[in-house]
Amino acid sequence: MSHHRLTPSVHQQKNQLAEALNALRTTLELPGPFPEDALREAKEAVAGHELPELDFTHIEFVTIDPASSTDLDQALFIDRSGEGYKVFYAIADVPSFVAPGGALDAETRRRGQTFYTPNGRIPLHPEVISEEAGSLLAGQLCAAFVWEFELDAAAEVSAVLVRRATVRSRAKLSYRGVQAELDAGTAAPVLQLLREVGMKRVELERLRGGASLNMPEQEIEQLPDGGYRIVAAPPLPVEDWNAQISLMTGMAAAGIMLAGKVGILRTMPPPDEASLGHFHRQTRALGKPWDGAMSYGEYLRTLDPTDPRQLAIVHSAGMLFRGAGYTPFDGTVPGAAVQAAIGAAYAHSTAPLRRLIDRFVLVICEALSNGTAVPDWARAALPSLPSIMAASDQLAAKLERLALDTVEAALLVNHVGQEFDAVVISGSKPGKNGRNGNGGARPGNGSGPSGIVQIAEPAVTARCPGELEPGTEVRVRVLSSDIATREVRLELVG
Repeated sequence: MSHHRLTPSVHQQKNQLAEALNALRTTLELPGPFPEDALREAKEAVAGHELPELDFTHIEFVTIDPASSTDLDQALFIDRSGEGYKVFYAIADVPSFVAPGGALDAETRRRGQTFYTPNGRIPLHPEVISEEAGSLLAGQLCAAFVWEFELDAAAEVSAVLVRRATVRSRAKLSYRGVQAELDAGTAAPVLQLLREVGMKRVELERLRGGASLNMPEQEIEQLPDGGYRIVAAPPLPVEDWNAQISLMTGMAAAGIMLAGKVGILRTMPPPDEASLGHFHRQTRALGKPWDGAMSYGEYLRTLDPTDPRQLAIVHSAGMLFRGAGYTPFDGTVPGAAVQAAIGAAYAHSTAPLRRLIDRFVLVICEALSNGTAVPDWARAALPSLPSIMAASDQLAAKLERLALDTVEAALLVNHVGQEFDAVVISGSKPGKNGRNGNGGARPGNGSGPSGIVQIAEPAVTARCPGELEPGTEVRVRVLSSDIATREVRLELVG
């Protein structure tokens, strides 16, 4: 994986990049510093915080996150139990730090989630909570919602209980480090069991018709010299296995709330016939036809995103994952309760430090699981949460796209006139507008046929004019790249 630095000879462009990234906060009206009353409440909550009486500090929890993360929401421990497994999953007890109806509560509802930018993050909660007292840091006594799962030999859930308890994580592990230990055969038993349970949960996902896109993720990383690079790589296997534990918890949360007839679900309808028909045609055109005999989720697992034509199929499959939303209910169970991509009812419940809605789900599930009354403040918030989360999700997506556009333009600004190999990941007909040079729709792009191409090195995704067939390899030339406008202009060579 290569590093693309903005060298000292392009100091001006480096400054332009920093200015353009900083400008996103103003352009998108992102949240600024926390109000004084919210900060004061956070500090007072930490100073007066009391740990739960139930003591689970004997359980050897570990956290697994990106190496740089300090806002640690989840810690896990897995052991064998007869022919099956016992899974303990600790989730940060954020509700114990946020007083309902207070200034901090109001500010978190205004934000909705943590926003990530290449040059820093805008947290949902003040750092005294999100990166200190409320984070499941190794060696620290923490309050947590501990989910206890009994799994059978196939890793299917046979029993679940959620309680508030005091925990202490033993180690802060990284995805790359864990994967390396697993590959080398030196991983601790809990990590070997994570792989074992994770693989079985992947099989259960396949059996219930769940689907996930093995899309190479584009992440922006800041380099020590102040430059940036874009990392585009498929997720590590351990990330999938770890995600399966989170998915299992979200499904259990949905089940608890549906049984109690109060809560809020993350829902998504199945793809419509038009989308499925278009996807059928795309797979045939790209040489790996989906005949419908297997579910689309199972078909997606057969794709290799390192193959150009199959990568184009992965991008095309995005049309099957539309319409996600939030469904609150109180007293009656919703008719459409399933998240189609997961293949089951599901609720966000494992990232309360970074996502507002999880705080309410956790409190509701803990009450229902223990036969106590659901707090009125949690019930009263349910109708307002969908609009809060929808607006926050849209803003986060726009921020991610514009940040990528900006860094992509910076990566190419010193390569104007040069040629690169690229893969066509989508094509469009004349008059169809889409991503501009590297992201948004801009004037002038709809005058002729064009498509989206992925330059492998540097990792840049950009629009290019011409009759482009998805999955084909092409040669492109950089005509211009403007950091301030985030616009890249390419042309086909030959």
